Amino acid sequence: MEKIKIGKIVGAVGLKGEVKVYNYSDRPDIYETTPSVYVGEILMDIERMRVHKNMVILKLDGISDRDGAERLRGREICITEKDLPPLPEGQYYVRDIIGMEVVDEDSGMLGHVTDVLQNTAQDIFQVERPDGRTVLIPKVDEFVLDIDAENRRIHVRLIEGLLDL
Repeated sequence: MEKIKIGKIVGAVGLKGEVKVYNYSDRPDIYETTPSVYVGEILMDIERMRVHKNMVILKLDGISDRDGAERLRGREICITEKDLPPLPEGQYYVRDIIGMEVVDEDSGMLGHVTDVLQNTAQDIFQVERPDGRTVLIPKVDEFVLDIDAENRRIHVRLIEGLLDL
């Protein structure tokens, strides 16, 4: 059973055992849709969840005071694949994009996606070329024509000079 990291406990909140979570997902509601999470290797039930100043605050079953919450600081929070919420049509989890072939409509096979950079205006596919070079391709309609999840292939149309950067 594969575990998927969705956050990390960064501190305690108050005196009643709540923990502050740095959320890796852009969807904090993921903590509301799953009844339990792995904290490190321990499966723990979520009693309640709230968001405060862009941080997820969780009350976990069995943690009743600040000392207990502090002991969890630094631990990753994970869920199983079955707990991942379904995505709308045309959206994909980063983990599903990693490893896909990238094929240009003119020049053919470009390489494979090794990462998806998400801290920009739009997602950027990091593609490793067969010669070891890396190319960055913005996930915009002008460049990305189709994502074929079934065949694990991304079809792109690149502008002249993009591969030379």
